[in-house]
Amino acid sequence: MSAAKPKLLSICLCVILNFFTTTKATPTYTTNHCTNTTTYAPSTTFQTNLNILFYYFSNNISQSNGYFHSITGFNTDNAVSGIYLCRGDVTTTVCDQCLTVAVKEIRIRCPNQTEALIWYDECFLRYTNRYFAIDKIVPRANFDDGNISSGVDLERFNRSLHGLLNDLATEASTSLQSKKFAADETAVTESMKLYGLVQCTNELTKSECETCLRNAIGTFPNGKQGARALLPSCNVRYQLYPFFNLSSTSASSGDGKLGPGTIAVVIVVPVVFLIILFLGCYYFKRRSKMKKRLMPNLMENFGDEIPTLESLQFNLATLEAATNQFSFQNKIGSGGFGQVYKGVLLDGRHIAVKKLSKSSGQGTIEFKNEIVLIAKLQHRNLVTLYGFCSEEQEKMLVYEYVPNKSLDYFLFDLNKGRVLSWDERYKIIGGIARGIYYLHEQSRLKVIHRDLKPSNILLDEMMNPKISDFGMAKIIDIDQHQGNTKRIAGTYGYMSSEYAMHGHYSEKSDVFSFGVILIEIISAKRNALSIGSPVFDDLLSYAWKNWRDEKPLEVLDSDIEKSFSYSEVIKCIQIGLLCVQQNPDDRPTMERVVSYLSSVSVELPLPQEPAGFMGNGTNPSMIPRDKSDQHNNSNSNSNTTGSSINDMTMSHYFSR
Repeated sequence: MSAAKPKLLSICLCVILNFFTTTKATPTYTTNHCTNTTTYAPSTTFQTNLNILFYYFSNNISQSNGYFHSITGFNTDNAVSGIYLCRGDVTTTVCDQCLTVAVKEIRIRCPNQTEALIWYDECFLRYTNRYFAIDKIVPRANFDDGNISSGVDLERFNRSLHGLLNDLATEASTSLQSKKFAADETAVTESMKLYGLVQCTNELTKSECETCLRNAIGTFPNGKQGARALLPSCNVRYQLYPFFNLSSTSASSGDGKLGPGTIAVVIVVPVVFLIILFLGCYYFKRRSKMKKRLMPNLMENFGDEIPTLESLQFNLATLEAATNQFSFQNKIGSGGFGQVYKGVLLDGRHIAVKKLSKSSGQGTIEFKNEIVLIAKLQHRNLVTLYGFCSEEQEKMLVYEYVPNKSLDYFLFDLNKGRVLSWDERYKIIGGIARGIYYLHEQSRLKVIHRDLKPSNILLDEMMNPKISDFGMAKIIDIDQHQGNTKRIAGTYGYMSSEYAMHGHYSEKSDVFSFGVILIEIISAKRNALSIGSPVFDDLLSYAWKNWRDEKPLEVLDSDIEKSFSYSEVIKCIQIGLLCVQQNPDDRPTMERVVSYLSSVSVELPLPQEPAGFMGNGTNPSMIPRDKSDQHNNSNSNSNTTGSSINDMTMSHYFSR
């Protein structure tokens, strides 16, 4: 495409935008009503349901014909019922503008109210935690413009007014159109006209609409120049001047005349259509070229499955609605990668949204390629990735929400609330082993996690472990040399020596990390607290020393030493020490580890001294638990001890 074409596109877009923005106008605020009886607390289920309701509203304007009624949280104590209604003669654009402002303003004018209404000249918005009642005249708002002049025949004026409004009420309630709306004018004298408008919410029946309108009309005082009655299910207004769009209300009168607005539409719409068609062709051509630029390994491994990428994509508005605009109350974790927020999708799924730091340095194409790879990893012991968002310079991952925090909370936090039983620990050990085995041998790609640690093991409501943060290798720059990297990423105390010192990684570096986690689960103590510690707090050395001295149970957590399986604890200590041996070739594969754990009686090899054995290592029972690790991050990769070499989890893929 020549340099002139992008300029032409810009000019065309400016013309289109100018055409539509010239008609934009701020909606005219009328009044609001707050019940002031009950309120909801922030970050409650009611607020979540209200956010979802407003999200539904904002995304259904173009299809709703100016009206939408919905209930979120149906059949629960926190259900929210809501309605928006645009005036029957306004355009979709005006309706959109009015609703956008109304959603924002109703929160400001009626903060934390469980029931509120707001009226504009162009639209109306209401939500409540109760059922709507259509036969009531409260809550309502009434306005008038003062008395008519003394020279006007009051009886004639009232007769003309009531005739007009009654006719409009009948017309609106019996309307066969989707809108229960009517507007018209009538002459009082040769020099005076009355203009009236009535409208009901669309869900009302004929009799309900007529009842509501006549109730509204009945609230009008006599002899006023103009007045309006705003009820929750209908509204009525009259004035001595035109206040509605006469062309739209008379479009079906059959006089055959075209107003200026209609002529403009007839001329402009075809032009706009042609411009949009041209832009669409340009977009699809660009998109086709973009697909050809996808990474070769993506094409090789997934081929025609690349379109699944689109099904995984969330728009920013969806995630904002789910997380209450990424509010502080919804924040559940943070780290070098960014921040994590909990939320609820419209389909009821609970999610954890990880907003990646803008400093991650990854391009959009590489990011999306990586998502397709991660989405292919499905296992009960891996956190499920629902999708991603790449919009407005934001890159986010959407995971399933796992409610019971992370394993390190139950092992190391002084405020953990309860102690894991041995049966729970043994179940967690087996689940972690099966998850790693899947990554190494059973998935379509060989995945090396490279940052296995208790804070990356999340626990669901049944205390089943789920490995998290296993798919973002390309968020940081790494050498493409297979199995080696110059950028060491991971957490001190969980990295094998060959990886930490030389950058060599393989399945056996993950096996080492698993061995450390296993010993930590048994002892409820950390392998190392921090790089800057005055002593080398080495749990592995302590476990090996007691194994060698035939006192293996010295490492056992004192909180469970009266309720454990002797054979299972001994087996797990032995497996842990086998996994952390100096020579990677001496460590078992995760397939072998899973086999060891699932066998009732099995003869295990004798372990050798672990990597980095310190001889007379510090007794971990004397090590104070790290207070800096007290956290509540349930779906995050927080390195709370300050010992992370790189705050971001790194994984690497080998094509099978």
